[in-house]
Parts: sequence; C-alpha cells; structure tokens
Amino acid sequence: MSTQDAGIPLTHAPDSRGYKLLELPPELEALLTAEDAPVVTLTSTPAAALLKTPDKTYKLLQKNTSNSLIILAPHASTPPGSDTPAIGLGAIATVHETIELVAQTEPQTISNLKNTGSKGKWHEKFGRGR
Repeated sequence: MSTQDAGIPLTHAPDSRGYKLLELPPELEALLTAEDAPVVTLTSTPAAALLKTPDKTYKLLQKNTSNSLIILAPHASTPPGSDTPAIGLGAIATVHETIELVAQTEPQTISNLKNTGSKGKWHEKFGRGR
C-alpha cells in the first residue's frame, strides 16, 4: 500500500498591506548593500517621484507586468477534525506592477534656444485662419 504526501498546504490569506516590487539597478543595489550604505531619500515633484542618493537621482516609473507575482508567507491552519495545526504557506498578496528606477540626468539650466514668439511651422501655416 502506498502513502501519498499532501505536500505543502497553500491557503489564501490576504493581508491589508499594499506591496510594490522595486527593481534596483545594479549600481544602486551595490551602494545599498555596502557596509557604509548612505541615506537615500524619496522626494516628489509635480511631475514625478524621485529617489535620491548622494551622487545620483532616480525617477520612479510604474510599469505593469504580464506575469503576476504571488507573495507567500509562513501560515499555520488547523484542518477540520484535527487539533494539530498544519504548517504551510499563505498567499498574502498578488503584485501586478513593478516600480522601475530610471537614472535622471541633471536638467540643463541654460538654453541656447531663443524665444522668437513663433509657435512652430504648423501654427504659422494653418493657425492663422482659425
């Protein structure tokens, strides 16, 4: 007679936290895992959220993924008719988006372009008759 193992019990046990997956560029991961890791700050501008390190600034971009990520945590549940809890895993959340960090270049403060008052060729050709 063979015995079958039920495997690892998996239950749906969502919690009320919101999870986001943050993709770190290799240079930022190395910086954060160093023994003398610097302080990083999160700031916001009207256009974007920014993560700042002492020498670089990263823009946070949310992107949807086609493959969802299920976050698991240890979970104990008591099966019906038993007093002993079964140790297993609980699916606590599903993540459909990731946050990507894109290195920002410093904005150019001095522009070589002059303001001529013109609104562009299309406007010059077709906008007068409006």
